[in-house]
Amino acid sequence: MERIIVPIDFSEESMKGLELAIIYANKFFCDIQMVHVQSKKHGRLQIHFENQYNSIVENFEELITEYKPKLNSVSRLTYIIKNGSVHEEVVNQANAFDDSMIICSTNGTSGLSDYILGSNAYRIIQSTTKPVISVYSDKYIGDVKKIVLPLDITKETREKVPLVATIAKAFGAEVHIVKVATSDSEGIKNKLEIYAATVRKYFDQEGVNYQTSYLIGDNITDITIEYAKTVDADLIAIMTEQTTAFSNLILGSYAYQMLNTSPIPVLSVTPKNIFLAGYRVTGGN
Repeated sequence: MERIIVPIDFSEESMKGLELAIIYANKFFCDIQMVHVQSKKHGRLQIHFENQYNSIVENFEELITEYKPKLNSVSRLTYIIKNGSVHEEVVNQANAFDDSMIICSTNGTSGLSDYILGSNAYRIIQSTTKPVISVYSDKYIGDVKKIVLPLDITKETREKVPLVATIAKAFGAEVHIVKVATSDSEGIKNKLEIYAATVRKYFDQEGVNYQTSYLIGDNITDITIEYAKTVDADLIAIMTEQTTAFSNLILGSYAYQMLNTSPIPVLSVTPKNIFLAGYRVTGGN
């Protein structure tokens, strides 16, 4: 990982994203770039926003003074100020680097830029191919010791596995492979076990510690979150389950519910073709 992008609106809530980014940067020895986005203003408001720009610079310099000592000696903490749409500019900044990740808080607000992190977090996730870790501001931020990896019957469900393995190895974390379903039919159970077997084989080759569980419930989001809370997980990894409607990408119900209700940080991965130890994970059986 080359760089972590962190949207900042200087609210107390948005600092949770920065705190989590520092924890990941210290494990991956990567840089952190904080991004603040101002709305485009013209005319008589221009001078007012130029004054705000100077204030934003001062705020960033204070953050660097406070948080840089918490970083390892290799990673850099920088910032950039942009104008435009918050989610578009954050995504554009992440796309400027080949190997980047976005970490953001799911709530927070600032009068400076009309920055509402809750809604923008969803827009960021649905607009990027980069992995995104979203954190609810009330969650305690600490090292990643347990990761919940839910597997469903969708063909994309295993695409998040390589990144989860990378994170697990960096932190020495244990992965909980959780087969989730709303039905106890033999067909579904067999398909989930085939998926889980592929994941276990990959983790064995990568040296990742894991355990496997099987959960059935009416709402996959709810049973996943409850399980994660029971084992005191530090991260839940999901696919964004993006679908197309009216030529726009939108988050599917599972991803939206997870991001909206999980008190535990959520890693969102966009579906794409990835290969696992010679197996094409987007394939079926």
